Amino acid sequence: MHDITNLEGRGIPGVGVASTEFIPAAAAQAKSLGFDAPMVFVQHPIQDRSDEEMRELAEAAYVEIVSRVSQT
Repeated sequence: MHDITNLEGRGIPGVGVASTEFIPAAAAQAKSLGFDAPMVFVQHPIQDRSDEEMRELAEAAYVEIVSRVSQT
């Protein structure tokens, strides 16, 4: 969240990507920072996924990520 806030503050569009487990944490950080960064959440957990499963998650989220970058 800090990185996205920093990028956006410098005029560089950014989108945070995290797993659904971190939705509450992202909301808390957004409130704390006073900046509601664009976020895309993928299905949790991700740490035990194979490379192929990670590619599938990335491909499934790609359109939403690009769309959110375009909106900033």
